[in-house]
Amino acid sequence: QVQLVESGGGLVQAGGSLRLSCAASGRTFSRDNMGWFRQAPGKEREFAAAISWSGGSTYYADSVKGRFTISRDNAKNTMYLQMNSLKPEDTAVYYCAAAQSLPNRYSEYAREARWSYWGQGTQVTVSS
Repeated sequence: QVQLVESGGGLVQAGGSLRLSCAASGRTFSRDNMGWFRQAPGKEREFAAAISWSGGSTYYADSVKGRFTISRDNAKNTMYLQMNSLKPEDTAVYYCAAAQSLPNRYSEYAREARWSYWGQGTQVTVSS
């Protein structure tokens, strides 16, 4: 059974940093493209960042570009999201997602319907 477990969320002041982790099991992690989505209170879930199965391609939403960095360690079956210069508008539940086959285009990675497996989410709260 596929399991994606997020960790690393918490409360941080604006301008601070957090690192989220997503531990995967039940699949061949190294073959999966991985992504982070987020859902703020009262809003739709939105794409934040993604990384291809090889780590060779990364994609970022404009709202996080330059502040967030996605990475993966295939030996540890774990994906990370380093979040710097956090803003109150980054407050959301952050979800990890996995998908095996994705065309190598931002528009495909950003489409929620393209992702097959999801974690339970981890709360990130940024205070002003």
